[in-house]
Amino acid sequence: MAKTKYGKYFITGRQPWYMDSPGPTVVEVDGTHMKGSYFYFIHWVLRVPTGISGLNAWGEISHGPHAHKDAELLMHLGTNPDDPTDLGAEVDLYMGPEMEKHVITKSCVVYFPPGFVHCPWVIKRIDRPWLFVEVNQGPMHTEKSYPQIMPAKDREKMLFLDEGYGTERKVIYTKGVNIPKAGW
Repeated sequence: MAKTKYGKYFITGRQPWYMDSPGPTVVEVDGTHMKGSYFYFIHWVLRVPTGISGLNAWGEISHGPHAHKDAELLMHLGTNPDDPTDLGAEVDLYMGPEMEKHVITKSCVVYFPPGFVHCPWVIKRIDRPWLFVEVNQGPMHTEKSYPQIMPAKDREKMLFLDEGYGTERKVIYTKGVNIPKAGW
């Protein structure tokens, strides 16, 4: 964007602070780079994950149970111009510590209150690429993982992330896929 009075409010393309993701990143913004902003993370979800070395199919990984300090919104947005409500994919999303299963096949927004345990988030099928938008309603991404609520046999296909809870950032994935240092 041109150097203008308000040009700083237009963020496009990959930024130096971007978070690696399993699909091409559209944009990432947080309170460190845009004072007063929430944390926004937008990426494409393609048929085969990209950006994480050693990961060849969505069935090889899911995001394990976790909670955030602030409320979070996850947007699943289909790209079919003839039916924008059709996600073009199937995603399982588990809610609460009791792991209530929800199957997402339509474009939707899912809201999580602060401290609410959610996930695994499991991509079961992709018929066409779609957009994923994450909004953490705080200035920075925070996450506290809860691997202990999953059976040990299920944890080996899950990514767990701990950050923003007074400890150094930690990415855990027991299968051994190389998660980039910038994270996912």
